[in-house]
Amino acid sequence: MSVEVVFETRSTSEDNENGIATGWLPGRLSATGREHARELGERRRDDGLSVVFTSDLGRAVETAKIAFGGSSLPIVADGRLRECNYGELNGTPEPLNDRAAHIDFPYPGGESWRQAAQRVAGFFEELRRERNGERVLVIGHSATWLGLEVVGNDRELEHLVGAPLTWQPGWEYLL
Repeated sequence: MSVEVVFETRSTSEDNENGIATGWLPGRLSATGREHARELGERRRDDGLSVVFTSDLGRAVETAKIAFGGSSLPIVADGRLRECNYGELNGTPEPLNDRAAHIDFPYPGGESWRQAAQRVAGFFEELRRERNGERVLVIGHSATWLGLEVVGNDRELEHLVGAPLTWQPGWEYLL
């Protein structure tokens, strides 16, 4: 059983532009983010996709709706695809300077990167079982990508957390 997964990051938010770590807060796309979401739709609309899965956080849902609204592709929001929960640091200036310190140690009132990656990995394990033979798009965050790298490429979280997630026009995986 296998499923083709195309991963795209949610578009740039107002918080990104202001140096705020939104975490589990909804966030809103900036003007640049809305333009990038339109470009995502143009890039992927005719890419053989059967469904679009997105984090249930506002900025990811907004990305999906701008990119694929009006198309026949179903958009399914799933809370397991959320960003890492920074707990008390959600909505504060970037608490990510020392991500490695939070691989296994949760943010105050939140979760660790390992907990976030395991949550996301559970989604991808289910996807592998339920979407055999399909090509799907997933719109998410850093934690979504980390979970996918762990499941899809068998990478070690310790080697990923310190590396910046550099934008590119999608990542492709075969699960």
